[in-house]
Amino acid sequence: MEAVRQLFQAAAPQSTYSIHHGVEDEDEAELHVEDPPDVEKRSNTMVSKQWISPQWQKVIIGVTVAAFVAFILGYVTTRRTCSSCDTNGASPSSGDASDLEIFEPMSMDWSELKEIFTKYLKDGERMDSTIRKVARGPHPSGSRENNDLADMILQAFRSYNMDNTWVESHYAELQFPLSTRPNTLKIINADNETVEDIAMDDRDVYCPYSAVGRVQAGLVYVNYGRKEDFQMLTSWNVNASGSLVIVRTGHITFAEKVYNAEAAGALGVLIFPDTFDTAVYGHVHLGTGDPNTPAFPSFNHTQFPPFKSSGLPKIPAQPITRSAAQTLLSKLSGPDCSSEWRGPSFPSYGLGPNLKTPDMKVQLEVTNVPRSVDLHNVFGSITGRFEPEHYIIVGAQRDSWGPGAAKSGVGTAILLELARTMSMMVYNGFQPRRSILFVSWDGGDFGSIGATEWLEGYLSMLHLKAAAYMSLDTPVLGDEKFAAKSSPLFKNLIENIIKQVDNPRRSQETIYAYMKSKFQTEITAPLAADSDAFAFNAFAGVPALEFSFVGDSRTYQYLDTKLDTYDNLNSLVNGRLPAVALSLAEVAGFSLTRLSHDHILPLDLSAYSSVLLNHLVQLKAYQNKLKSRGLTLQWLNSARGDYVRATERLKKAISQSDLHSEKLIQFFNVRIMRVEFYFLSQYVSAISYPYRHILIGRGPHTLQALIDHLNQAKIDDNELRKQIALFTWTLVGAANALSGEVWDVHRGF
Repeated sequence: MEAVRQLFQAAAPQSTYSIHHGVEDEDEAELHVEDPPDVEKRSNTMVSKQWISPQWQKVIIGVTVAAFVAFILGYVTTRRTCSSCDTNGASPSSGDASDLEIFEPMSMDWSELKEIFTKYLKDGERMDSTIRKVARGPHPSGSRENNDLADMILQAFRSYNMDNTWVESHYAELQFPLSTRPNTLKIINADNETVEDIAMDDRDVYCPYSAVGRVQAGLVYVNYGRKEDFQMLTSWNVNASGSLVIVRTGHITFAEKVYNAEAAGALGVLIFPDTFDTAVYGHVHLGTGDPNTPAFPSFNHTQFPPFKSSGLPKIPAQPITRSAAQTLLSKLSGPDCSSEWRGPSFPSYGLGPNLKTPDMKVQLEVTNVPRSVDLHNVFGSITGRFEPEHYIIVGAQRDSWGPGAAKSGVGTAILLELARTMSMMVYNGFQPRRSILFVSWDGGDFGSIGATEWLEGYLSMLHLKAAAYMSLDTPVLGDEKFAAKSSPLFKNLIENIIKQVDNPRRSQETIYAYMKSKFQTEITAPLAADSDAFAFNAFAGVPALEFSFVGDSRTYQYLDTKLDTYDNLNSLVNGRLPAVALSLAEVAGFSLTRLSHDHILPLDLSAYSSVLLNHLVQLKAYQNKLKSRGLTLQWLNSARGDYVRATERLKKAISQSDLHSEKLIQFFNVRIMRVEFYFLSQYVSAISYPYRHILIGRGPHTLQALIDHLNQAKIDDNELRKQIALFTWTLVGAANALSGEVWDVHRGF
């Protein structure tokens, strides 16, 4: 590494700018300018005219005048206008001196960047107006309303005079309810005659990607439909196999509920909310993206591959209301349901599978139909100055089955405000090191289709160019707690940022101060499997994060319903929705500024070291079982040690380097930004197992698959050896990649 450092220093420019890092407080970072070594520094010294000849005086004056004229011409020809950047809605030419303050490029430290970012973000009225506009009615993918919003966002990006704006379309086959023959739910007798129609209330509510068909069977109640719920059911001698199951919303996604039910042998699934009487919408594809083109982009609909996603369910699923669920549950016999499993105000009822009236069954018929839809992702970008080929991507879902105030309204409003604010900062002299992409995604309600298809289309280049992804989906679901879901690489950055942003409920207290005691347990969590951030992280190997304000004593119960309106969300936060959204925008904006501006990417290299240690401690519980099969965790422990040493070497090299060379800075940043990618298993097919991340992905290569196998009563020794090898060698590969060149790997390990 010393040889590499000397090599880059030899190629370094003689006069460079550098913000020094490694200080505890970013406010202490200073901008330094180094003079060329062959120039003698003089202080407090006047240059006497006596030793400068008249000829040289003329030359000096001429050169000075020429340089000044060139500077003015360059400034006038390159300075951009921005018709929508002013915080009062006026163009920069309106003469507002406070908004037209000019800063020298790259002359701002962190405190100055925070100050000007906050200054241009201050307009809550614009945030409020956008949320209301987006959430004025349903705007699902393929609708005119959603396409109109896409055009509105594109025009907004253009008005900010961003470097590039464009729309990218994908062709997907989505599933919708059949209006002429809606889904039905009935109680039937032994002669298949209808005894009772169970009211569906809103026939527009459905589960996209449900299997279609008719099922007649008994009914079993399985709490939230988690794996542990099915296990508990078995311990009570109740079998869900061959029956319909009914589960309540919460804890896991609809897709996971249906997947668990299918694995238990159930024939269909009914899903209800237990706190209010409105059916909840949710797709049931266990994955993200278009399930008709797994691992392939949906650019050309004539070239679909001849197979579908393995995450598509083979059983039907349907959302129902709370009152419909109470009607069905009241008819169940069997063992009594425990109090822990009963919903609020629900009377005692049996678990099933039989109904109290002999020979009665439940009939579910799902008739959803596929429809081809054009999806439109809208992009705007700001080009970075020193690392334009490295992208910081920030995105928000635009479509919504219902009004979507929480689902897409607030996220879209924050996306536009961040784009406008960052554009205004650039107009006033800020030049980010890395490029910033702002994206409005389509197809979010069907499983982050727009985001995933874009990833699939550019996968080969994005793992080389995408440094980080920030999701703005569902950013406000309350105002009592701050919650972040992210790659472990962001933990330190998130902690640092929330120490500098006020809690929306207490203006004189930071978010961190309010949540300090809960930071480790409640603030940070792994990414959810149904988010676009998960697709970036587990599929593409791009470190991703998302954050939100959520409720504690009161939760927002209307997400994914037709009651997800501006008024309901605003009421939850006591009429302060724009203010809460601005606080979240400040967290997102400060994070975005650091990610795009810092010389060295602010990702914590050592974060995965502790994560891996925790997982290995978990695996130690199976040592005896492994030992009886002639296996140990020695290689896995060694691989973790290799990874820890590799990260420590890289951190040490960065801290001991003179970061004046752009080549050296980029050399380090490339290594840092690919850490997440190194956790994608190179030993499995992206078509069969698109989520190749060994820690949060899905498939036999993951740690969870290894643990699940070890928990089985019957273990396949050959499969177990393969799983250990897949996990171990992926980890070894990550350590080797971080170490640098092959000769460094050889010497180090």
